[in-house]
Amino acid sequence: MGPLQGVRIIEIGGIGPGPFAGMLLADMGAEVLRVERASGSMASQWPNPELDILSRGRRCVCINLKHPDGAALVLELVQRADALFEGNRPGVMERLGLGPDACLARNPRLVYGRMTGWGQEGPLAHAAGHDINYIALAGALDHIGRRGQPPTPPLNLVGDFGGGGLMLAFGMVCALLECQRSGRGQVVDAAMVDGAAALMAVFHGVYQSGFLTERGTNMLDSGSHFYDVYETADGKYVSIGSFEPQFYAELLQRLGLEEEAPPQLDPSRWPELKERFAAIFKTKTRQQWCELLEGTDVCFAPVLSVAEAPVHPHNQARGTFVQVQGIVQPRPAPRFSRTQAEIQRPPARVGEHTEEALRDWGVTPERLAALKQAGAIV
Repeated sequence: MGPLQGVRIIEIGGIGPGPFAGMLLADMGAEVLRVERASGSMASQWPNPELDILSRGRRCVCINLKHPDGAALVLELVQRADALFEGNRPGVMERLGLGPDACLARNPRLVYGRMTGWGQEGPLAHAAGHDINYIALAGALDHIGRRGQPPTPPLNLVGDFGGGGLMLAFGMVCALLECQRSGRGQVVDAAMVDGAAALMAVFHGVYQSGFLTERGTNMLDSGSHFYDVYETADGKYVSIGSFEPQFYAELLQRLGLEEEAPPQLDPSRWPELKERFAAIFKTKTRQQWCELLEGTDVCFAPVLSVAEAPVHPHNQARGTFVQVQGIVQPRPAPRFSRTQAEIQRPPARVGEHTEEALRDWGVTPERLAALKQAGAIV
């Protein structure tokens, strides 16, 4: 099992970054107990729950958090947990009687993770928002896109997943590690606007050095001819990342431009050279370019779809994708030499493990019957 085996975590069900953090922690071996409401959650809306890949790896219970007995039950579970995380707007958990103060009073060693878009305080803390808004305010979205075009939303990778769920999981593991030394829990305030800003750290240095200009005109944002994607003869695409001089030299040689040796770092030539490169790449199919460039020091890869990526020979050799009950999905990452991470179980149906999991967490059969009759659990 993974390196977090033996760690018990309560996940208060949510959407996007929260479930992603739960998946990451469960993939690493933690026992994550997902607390959902019976209806109205994103998890309950999947026509086929087995395709809700972000919910893999943990059991799911239904607890009515608005029922006093339901809230009291969660506080009992907190006493047996190492961590809890939630993704509600600031103040929601406090109104339920499940805020950090109440939980830490029951378990002073608890790590309490909070996942929001804007953070726990600030002028926008209570406003609604989504990934696109958080990365816009963080200064990330403005720099993603081509020259003369509006910024391009990069799916919801930068806010929800990179700046959100991944930062939350990282912060919680850091706090759990610190608790081993201090014996004290704490609150982890993970805001997507903060996380997206942290992902932009290098570009703040680049900007203040004078090397970050108009969107789509810089080395790494499609402005240069040696770091971009190009269409091939069959309407597919390849990626080129020949950033270093030696890699650029090899690219020129393989494209038949070695004798011309067009300059690499003269931005005034980039538009012209991009057109030249585009014409060259349209002379062969994607597969032909793979045969010529893949595995070389050009820094090349075909642009694959989610359907194509799992069957690429490199991904197959590494086992980057796996199947769980016939559902293709990414394998847990990163990898470990000794405590190898693995997918513990397929995604659960909402409430699938309510009685089973609560018994395992110390709730007696008599108490379960009373909670069920009162409507505190489903």
